[in-house]
Amino acid sequence: MKCFEIHKECATPCEEKSCRQWINFKKDLNCTIIAIANNNEEPMTLREVADRIGVSFVRVKQIEDKIFEKLKESQQRMQE
Repeated sequence: MKCFEIHKECATPCEEKSCRQWINFKKDLNCTIIAIANNNEEPMTLREVADRIGVSFVRVKQIEDKIFEKLKESQQRMQE
């Protein structure tokens, strides 16, 4: 059984801050995997992501814009 499964089954927040899936958001038991599973019907809003990772909505939007820019550049290179 994986650690996030144990935390979900026991409904206890993870305290393993060195885990790459750890976030400081007890509502999702401090786990990004659980956060995603809890929102499986709809994608999270940028504001929800910002709340979970502890940055501003604007910063999440900047990151999203940069990702889309890189994807567009990658797609253009593949078409050449």
